[in-house]
Amino acid sequence: MPLTARQVRRRYLVLHGLRWLPVGLVIPVTILLMQERGLSLTQIGLAAAAQGLLVLILELPTAGLADAIGRRPLLIVAALVNLAATGLLVVADTFALLVAVWAVQGVYRALDSGPLEAWYVDSTLAADPDAGYEKGLAQGGTVLGLSIAAGALLSGGLVALGPVGPVTALTTPVLVAVVFQLVSLLALLTLLVETRPAAGAGALRSSVAAAPSMLGQAFRLLRRSRVLAALVAVEIFWGFGMVTFENLLPVRLAEVVGDADRAAALLGPGSTVAWLVSAGGAALTPLLTRRLGAAPVAMLLHVVQGVAVVGMGLLAGPVGVLLAYFACYAMHGGANSVYKGLVHRQVDGPHRTSVISLTSMVGMPSAALGGVLLGMVADRAGVPTAMLFGAVVLAAAALFYLPVWRAAGGWRPPTNATSADPARPDRGPESGGAELADAEAAAPRRSASPVRGGRRR
Repeated sequence: MPLTARQVRRRYLVLHGLRWLPVGLVIPVTILLMQERGLSLTQIGLAAAAQGLLVLILELPTAGLADAIGRRPLLIVAALVNLAATGLLVVADTFALLVAVWAVQGVYRALDSGPLEAWYVDSTLAADPDAGYEKGLAQGGTVLGLSIAAGALLSGGLVALGPVGPVTALTTPVLVAVVFQLVSLLALLTLLVETRPAAGAGALRSSVAAAPSMLGQAFRLLRRSRVLAALVAVEIFWGFGMVTFENLLPVRLAEVVGDADRAAALLGPGSTVAWLVSAGGAALTPLLTRRLGAAPVAMLLHVVQGVAVVGMGLLAGPVGVLLAYFACYAMHGGANSVYKGLVHRQVDGPHRTSVISLTSMVGMPSAALGGVLLGMVADRAGVPTAMLFGAVVLAAAALFYLPVWRAAGGWRPPTNATSADPARPDRGPESGGAELADAEAAAPRRSASPVRGGRRR
């Protein structure tokens, strides 16, 4: 029996939560664990750059394959690759092995960046063409925050318990993350139902051959829509700036408290609070977008997030640093939910995977570049200086929402969700909407079913 729109949303939220719970376990300890194993911040940035490089190489090919053969097979492979990366992190104790960890993680991110989200969007529309999927995306942001918060809280508790035999305190959460990844894989096999093309080697060869065509169509959409190009550009600055609160914050906190294990123990509950406020930001942002419009809200959130990163770098004492960290994540959760809605409104089902993968393709290498450059600045001029540099880049992402804002008519408080939503640009030449419409019309439809592509982190 086909799933209803409500069933699709519930399954999406369960799978989404299980996907991010193990991430919450490893976020507070990853950078400190690599430092414990002898890496400098510059080396950590170089090791992490392997992830960005692999994403750059594989993101679009895997996106085209997802559009051609479906998301479920890709998600299963991605889960297995993720297990391999996390298992390797447990034992990796050299620079070369840690580079390998990030490289395998890059393969995982290229496979995982969006098929679950797009399965939700297109399956919802297949069940009910009039159903609104934005509510589920916003709830997904809330679930993401709650899941990472729960994982981070558990991580802090595990670190506080101290070493367990030969396993160091910072390694224990990584081992537990492996267990939860296995649970996530089992849930994926059970809950994700998808209409798939005919099986067999011939179908697979046909799907692989179709992937370049799907990618070419995605690039044409990008070239012909100023709005979509601007949204992809947001990821370049956002990805670079995210290094400040994902990589440098644990180091900054360790400097303030004077001990890495104590900093990791604080980051457990600290990350929990951060992701809770991130979930709150994602939940409350729709109220603002209904009053002001999505683009102005997104711009404001990025600027305030940059200011919060400045506070993380300059405020003295763990309380001040953590309060700025919480403010940063409140803005991050809201901005992420707005951004996803804006991007999804620019594409239709058959090309959703490829276009969303473009955002990940530019975002991950930009984050890798940020990790290297900001790590070098931190090693030479100090972590606060690196954070200030990253904050400026992070806030600059707001400028690229201007084309989206102009497409919606500029400063015009929305009167309803459709007429003035920057996520729904007018189909006129000034907005670039006509160009996008032409591109969509020119793209061949290989199937009448809307259940096809879609990927993003």
